[in-house]
Amino acid sequence: MKKYIVLTVLFALPICAYLFFSSGVNNFAKLPTLTPNVPELSQWTSLDGKPVQLKDQITILGFPGSEILKEKGNAFNLDQKIYNKNREFKDFQVVMVAPDGNQNQAKEMMAELGRISDLSNWHFVFAKPEEIKAYYAKLKLVGQLNENLATPNVYIVDKDLNLRGRKGKNKKGEHEYKEGYNTISAADLHNEMADDVKIILAEYRLALKRNNKRKI
Repeated sequence: MKKYIVLTVLFALPICAYLFFSSGVNNFAKLPTLTPNVPELSQWTSLDGKPVQLKDQITILGFPGSEILKEKGNAFNLDQKIYNKNREFKDFQVVMVAPDGNQNQAKEMMAELGRISDLSNWHFVFAKPEEIKAYYAKLKLVGQLNENLATPNVYIVDKDLNLRGRKGKNKKGEHEYKEGYNTISAADLHNEMADDVKIILAEYRLALKRNNKRKI
């Protein structure tokens, strides 16, 4: 009897967690897909020379532009409010896309941030300005990059290369649209983005539990 109770609790807990996270700030049962088929980045050079892949990863995608050190406060906010709280999830990563020639700035920023955080899942990739513009256009977003190829917003890309966010009517019947999360605003990251990341993580944890149950 105890065995069945334990099995029931183990199966029910992830479902309860999923329902809890899904009833958060955004009031969506599932975080909608805004842009499917986000392109890969593996053709571009990373800071450590290793390929960076989006497929099968939950990615926080950012574009710090050519003034990386000037925007390091945004990186600090993202680290403290989102990355540092989720970095132990093995398939979670941050990927920053910057114009080629800014590697030294990225190294300096990583060194500073590395004093307070383990940045093993925080990556930089570099490309030509026209390549970044073309890539960003494929994301089909309302917001645009500035003249430095930067935006304070970061984006959630799931394991299946879908850019996720808020779109349509929520459970309250209110219309919401949110494609990115403003790293200038600690409140935006702490409240709205943290809630949405939790939903994505809970979604995959639930899928993993279901797959494991089928194998038993």
